[in-house]
Amino acid sequence: MSGHSKWSSIKHKKAARDAKRGKLFTKLIKEITIAARLGGGDINANPRLRTAVLTGRSQSMPNDNIERAIKKGTGELGGVRLEEITYEGYGPGGVAIMVDTLTDNRNRLVAELRFMFSRHGGNLGEGGSVGWMFKKRGVINLEKSAGDEERLLEIALEAGADDLVSEDDNYQILTAPDRFSAVRDALEQGGVTIAASELARIPENTVKVSGHTAEQVLRLVEELEDHDDVQSVAANFDIDEEVLASFSAA
Repeated sequence: MSGHSKWSSIKHKKAARDAKRGKLFTKLIKEITIAARLGGGDINANPRLRTAVLTGRSQSMPNDNIERAIKKGTGELGGVRLEEITYEGYGPGGVAIMVDTLTDNRNRLVAELRFMFSRHGGNLGEGGSVGWMFKKRGVINLEKSAGDEERLLEIALEAGADDLVSEDDNYQILTAPDRFSAVRDALEQGGVTIAASELARIPENTVKVSGHTAEQVLRLVEELEDHDDVQSVAANFDIDEEVLASFSAA
């Protein structure tokens, strides 16, 4: 799992670069809109919306953008009708991949995703083909400077977290989906600065890939993540940290 967890950390560090290109804001606005449409515009009564808004604020998204996205979701403002779809497939080396999307044109999107998978040595599969390999978890990332590990673990466990994992320069707290908000709130109330938080699909097992196959997998995942309609990508690869580091620096 270490290689996969390392990629998660790398992705969050890339968020600042994505924000400069406007990619991250586009994805967050879509998530805020769909969350408001499905659960209402009150962030205190809509956990998914609250997560999206907090993520937007952590990336310095202007409040006007957030408010407009919420109003589009609740119907107060007109806007494009978005559809939430999850696609499943296999990458090179038999790596399972799940792609969560928000789109206004599913026919265009599925054609583009199928082309991406094929170009990088994978194939888009049927619904349910790989979903059973993943479990939805709350993931909260903290910088090592956020506090003492024992104190952070104590706060997290008391609020209902499952585990705290120490990486090179950050901590990753894992929770059940229904405890995600409570754990995040407890950390914030304890004065802990949260680097990033999300509900993510965590693989139950991983597939080791290396060499050219590893590079193919990473290129596919990165291209998928860069698509405007893709909100998140989950994959069950295990790649050596040295390969991940050199790829992310390229």
